[in-house]
Amino acid sequence: MTTPGATRQAVEAVWRIESAHIVGTLARYTGDFTLAEDVAQEALAQALVTWPRDGVPANPAGWLLTTARRRAIDAFRRRSALDERYAALAHETSEAEEPDWDPDRIEDDVLALMFISCHPALSREAQVALTLRVLGGLTSDEIARAFLVPTATVQARITRAKKTLAAARVPFEVPQADERRDRLPSVLSVIYLIFTEGSTASAGSALIRVDLAREAIRLSRMLTRLVPDDAEAHGLLALLELTAARFPARLDESGEPVLLEDQDRRRWDRSAVRRGRAALTAAGRTGRGLGPYGVQAAIAECHAVAPSVAQTDWAKIVVLYEALSRLAPSPIVSLNHAVAVSMADGPAAALPLVDELVADGALAETHLLPTVRGELLTRLGRTAEAREELGTALARCRNDGERRVLERKLAALG
Repeated sequence: MTTPGATRQAVEAVWRIESAHIVGTLARYTGDFTLAEDVAQEALAQALVTWPRDGVPANPAGWLLTTARRRAIDAFRRRSALDERYAALAHETSEAEEPDWDPDRIEDDVLALMFISCHPALSREAQVALTLRVLGGLTSDEIARAFLVPTATVQARITRAKKTLAAARVPFEVPQADERRDRLPSVLSVIYLIFTEGSTASAGSALIRVDLAREAIRLSRMLTRLVPDDAEAHGLLALLELTAARFPARLDESGEPVLLEDQDRRRWDRSAVRRGRAALTAAGRTGRGLGPYGVQAAIAECHAVAPSVAQTDWAKIVVLYEALSRLAPSPIVSLNHAVAVSMADGPAAALPLVDELVADGALAETHLLPTVRGELLTRLGRTAEAREELGTALARCRNDGERRVLERKLAALG
């Protein structure tokens, strides 16, 4: 006999897998994204009550979709007793109906949903929250825990996002080719941002939020299926897979962070490495050349195939960072380039590059710049200066795991 707990897990599993398809189908069906998301959530709530009592239906996704469609009809009925749209929907839907799913149409629906969730009219925070809600199937509580913000904040972001989309009258459709090319970078950026927060949490006690990172990888895989000819979609997937491959070795048995040079590379996920390298190959096959995500994936590949830090092809990584600096210049890219230079040519060659970033002031609020500068000064034997830099980094760092790493480095300097 199925227990209530097992049934609830079944509801959550179906929702996590099928939520994007369900909301996308409902949005096309009703022509109203906000209504589609609302009635889908109502159907989920009803499933949490009904399935533990009556059992999991034979077609769980169809049950959720049918229930949500009935809720949509009720909503149209409340708006207008004889609304034309209500009449059309009521004619199409019978009490016993479980709609057929057209796989080709579902792909279009999910792609449209991605572009709507990442619409340029929305703030980046709203894009992330809406993407995780409608494409990832995460609850407001789960999103709030992932980003260490109150649930009410997440709910407010989602509500504002839906109101903004309604006010802008954003149609539920896949944008035309030109507009799709213009808006695809925003979709990629949101997925990357979700993964980055999962890979190295910006604050809190956990260094890695694996569930959040995995969700970003799942969304990235979905996107490569929807836009198979886009090099950057494959490049992003390659980057995420190759980065996540190191997760098993990034924490020791007690949960303490392990630096790259100390990681047991036998613990790296070789299946993820193979998937990442295959995605990088797919990016190259598009014939458009690697973009910023693809170049970052190529850097990650250098680490993935190297037997150790000492045997890593740092000269190649320096060249790749130089290419990345031209494609997508940023202070973080410049800082990582300096780290690669220090490994290839020594700390003395890298310190002037870091000092330029200090003078620019672009990374004045983060702990990353003084961390790197402290490392270089340590390697150069300038202990007092190194201690000061690492102390600054510790004061700025908000992640508990990274703080412990900095504390150990300071302790090692006496």
